[in-house]
Amino acid sequence: MNTVWSLAKVVVLEMIRRKDFYVLFILTVLLTLTAASVNLFNDRSIVRYLKEICLLLIWLSALVIAITCTARQIPAEREHRTLFPLLAKPVTRGQFVLGKFLGCWLAVGLALAGFYLFFGLVSATREQHWPMLNYLQAAWLHWLMLGIVIAFTLLGSILFATPSSNGTICFACAAGILLLGRHLNKVALSLAEPLQSLLYTAYFILPHLEIFDVRELIIHDAGLIRWDMFALATLYAAAYTAFFLFAAWLAFRRRPLN
Repeated sequence: MNTVWSLAKVVVLEMIRRKDFYVLFILTVLLTLTAASVNLFNDRSIVRYLKEICLLLIWLSALVIAITCTARQIPAEREHRTLFPLLAKPVTRGQFVLGKFLGCWLAVGLALAGFYLFFGLVSATREQHWPMLNYLQAAWLHWLMLGIVIAFTLLGSILFATPSSNGTICFACAAGILLLGRHLNKVALSLAEPLQSLLYTAYFILPHLEIFDVRELIIHDAGLIRWDMFALATLYAAAYTAFFLFAAWLAFRRRPLN
C-alpha cells in the first residue's frame, strides 16, 4: 500500500505544480462574480440563477481537470521513458494503475474542495445561510462521479495512442451520458429493432453519471438527500469505478511497455 500512496503523492504534487486548476478556478471566480453583479434587488430568482451559473462552471471545470490530469499520466511515463524503470522496481502493474487512479482522484478532490468552498461563500453572502451538510453531500456525489470518469479515462489512456484523442473521447462520452443518459430508454421506444434492443442494452450497461448531479436540489434548497439513497449512489459509483480499474489493469497487463 505504501507503493500506491507514493505513486499517488507524485500525481497530486504534479497537479499542484501545473496551472490547470488555477486557471479554471480564477475563470470560475471571475464569471461568477460578474454574474453576481446583476443582483441589484436581492431577487430570489436572481440568487438561484447565480448559484446555477456557479455550479455549472464548477462541473465543467472539474470534468476538464479530471480528464486532462488522468489522460496524460501513462502517456507521459512512456514519453519520458520512466515507465520501464518504474515497473522494473518492485511495483506491479496493478499497483501502478491504482496509484495513478488514487493520485488523480485525490488531486481532483482537492480542486473540488476549493470550488465548493468558493460556492459556499458566494451562496452565504447572498442568502445569509450556509447548509453545510447539503453542500457536503453534493460535493461527495460529484467526487464519486469523477472517480468513475477518472477510471474510465485511465482505461482510455492505455487503449488510445495520445492524451488528446483519449481526452476528447472521454469528455464526449461523459458529456453525452450527463446530457442524454436518462433519456436513452425513451428514445429507444421510437426506434425499430434491433436498434431498440441495442439502445436499451446501452441504457442499462452505461454508468448513469447524471444520478450524481444534484445541482437542482442545491439551487432550490430542496433539503438533504435520503441517506439510504446516498449510500446506494456511493455503492453504485464504487462498483463502476472498480470495473473500469479492473479493465484498465487487464489492458495494461497485455500492453508492451515500449
